[in-house]
Amino acid sequence: MAAPFDGYHKEMLRVSSTCLVRVDYNRYSVPAEFAGKAVSVRLAADRLRIVHDMHTIAEHPRQFGRNQLVCDPWHYLPVLTKKPGALRHGAPFVEWDLPAPIRQVRDRLLTQPKGDRAFVELLQLAREAGLEPLQVACELSLEAGVMTGAIVMNELRRLLAPPQPAVISLPQQLRLRSEPLADCARYDVLRGGAHVLH
Repeated sequence: MAAPFDGYHKEMLRVSSTCLVRVDYNRYSVPAEFAGKAVSVRLAADRLRIVHDMHTIAEHPRQFGRNQLVCDPWHYLPVLTKKPGALRHGAPFVEWDLPAPIRQVRDRLLTQPKGDRAFVELLQLAREAGLEPLQVACELSLEAGVMTGAIVMNELRRLLAPPQPAVISLPQQLRLRSEPLADCARYDVLRGGAHVLH
């Protein structure tokens, strides 16, 4: 066969309140917004796809042991916005394999008041932009030696800002012969005489 074989076993399951589905004695994470909803779990030989309304919402390597927990920390980001303290001890985040600069910034921020909330805000931006810009922003902040959530956020926003448009050089025939002058006295003329409202 020229095409890859796409055979799978399908099960209809309900996502638990902890954003997990239980398949063959193991638990797999699902994005938090699907908690309590019915999903289709498609088991292939080596992968497991979770589908809702014909869209794949999660995909994990299939586990063949028992009582294993397979979590994608990004699935729980909406939970962190409501409970940022879960970042310290929540099961999906304890063993999250983040790049070293991001881990260093996280560890420093978690020692500060409301540092967990600041780090969650950084993760929310990184979810859209990717971990690479966040890693660069963390490296720049570590080099500066001053560590707050606002500084890292500023570096990250600068990295994500769209580039400045290039300066356009106009041909001579399109250049203005006489530049308009700002003359605010014209407004005083408009305010007086016939233009006064009664």
